[in-house]
Amino acid sequence: MTKKEIALSAVEALKKEYPDALCSLMASNPFELLVATRLSAQCTDARVNTVTPDLFGKYKTLEDYASADSEDIAQIIHSCGFFRQKSRDIVGMAQKILSDYGGKVPDTIEELTKLPGVGRKTANLICGDVYGKPAVVADTHLIRISNRLGLVSTKDPFKVETELKKLLPPEESNDFCHRAVLHGRAVCDARKPRCESCVMNGFCRKRI
Repeated sequence: MTKKEIALSAVEALKKEYPDALCSLMASNPFELLVATRLSAQCTDARVNTVTPDLFGKYKTLEDYASADSEDIAQIIHSCGFFRQKSRDIVGMAQKILSDYGGKVPDTIEELTKLPGVGRKTANLICGDVYGKPAVVADTHLIRISNRLGLVSTKDPFKVETELKKLLPPEESNDFCHRAVLHGRAVCDARKPRCESCVMNGFCRKRI
C-alpha cells in the first residue's frame, strides 16, 4: 500500500471506531478553547477540564482576562503546570485579541501564532474546531500513530503536520486528528500498544 492508501484506510477505520470526533477539551466559546488548549501543554486534557470550570466561571469576557491579575489566574490553574507562564500568556492573548483583532479570535495559523504562547498545534486546533478549516493538530498521539502506520518517519511536529496535509483529505484531517487522540489513549499506547485489538492492524507498518 502507498502512504496515501494507508492514510485513507486509517481515516475510514477510525471513523467507524470513533464516529464522534470531538475535542476532549471543554469550552463554550473560541477564546475559552484557546485558553484550554494553552493550558493543555505539558498537561492532560482531563486535568485541564477539572481546572477550567473555576477559571471560566470567574473570568467570563475577553475584557475580564485582559484586565486580570496574572497571579490570580496562576493560582487557579496551578495544577496544570508551568502556571505562571501560562497565566501571563492568557492575559496577553486577551489583550492582543482586543487591541489587534477587534475582540475576535483570529482564524488563520499565521495570525493565531502571533498571540502569546500560541504555537502551530494550538493554532491548527482553533482553525479546525472553531472555523471548520482543514487542520492537522500534531499532538503526541497523532505523531506516534502516524509513525507506526508508516505515514511519516519523524517526530518533528511541523514535519508531521506538513506530511499529513499531503496525505489526508482536507475535509477529514481535523476529525482524523481527534480520532487519533482517542485511539492513542484507548489502544495505541506509547509503551504497550494493543495491536491485536487495533482496527488498523491489517495495514499498520508496525504489524506487517
